[in-house]
Amino acid sequence: MTALLRYQTALLIRSQRWLAPVLLYAAFLGIGVQSGQPVLDSLGYAAAGLLPVTAWLVQLCVNQEPPAARTVAAAAAGSPRVHLASLLAALGCAGILGAVATLIVLLISKPVSTDDAVRVHLLPAGLAGLLATACCVLVGAAAGALCTRPLLHRRGWSVAGTVLTALLALVTTGSPANHAVTGLVTGARTGTVHLPVLPLLAAAALAAAVAALACRLTSPRG
Repeated sequence: MTALLRYQTALLIRSQRWLAPVLLYAAFLGIGVQSGQPVLDSLGYAAAGLLPVTAWLVQLCVNQEPPAARTVAAAAAGSPRVHLASLLAALGCAGILGAVATLIVLLISKPVSTDDAVRVHLLPAGLAGLLATACCVLVGAAAGALCTRPLLHRRGWSVAGTVLTALLALVTTGSPANHAVTGLVTGARTGTVHLPVLPLLAAAALAAAVAALACRLTSPRG
């Protein structure tokens, strides 16, 4: 699996297809995160933006191999393992991007509540931001995996499904990502740090279930 993961990651890096989602995310942060803003608000904003970016990266990784190369890799290691490696490569890249964004937000944001009345400690705030980021990455990976092959093969339906699913994952009340981001934003008003442990566990379970389904379907459907 390690060799497959390196192979999928190398394909993504060399293709330079990651530039579009990464630059879009950088622009998103540049517009919404300014120096001196309350740290919890900015962490929630950064985490939320990473969800559709992760779904986009999953789409890129799953579909980046030429059909001939995909057939060879599937014959050597099995279709489910190859598909899982592509999902993990996208997940890892999104995780690194989220960790970097969280660090930048901590460095430039003001450690206070929204009204400047309560001081927020950076260590628990950073931990909450990382957990919320991980939650959004996992939910985004699940959204991307649900809306691409082997479940959806047509490009138009895949893109539309990804956009809609990512949007719903952000705004739906029962979504783990929505819960994690809302906890940061509401906590910013009082200066209270909420660690989204339960949303993270729910997001991990969701991502694992979707990945298992997708990998299972790759064998009979190609």
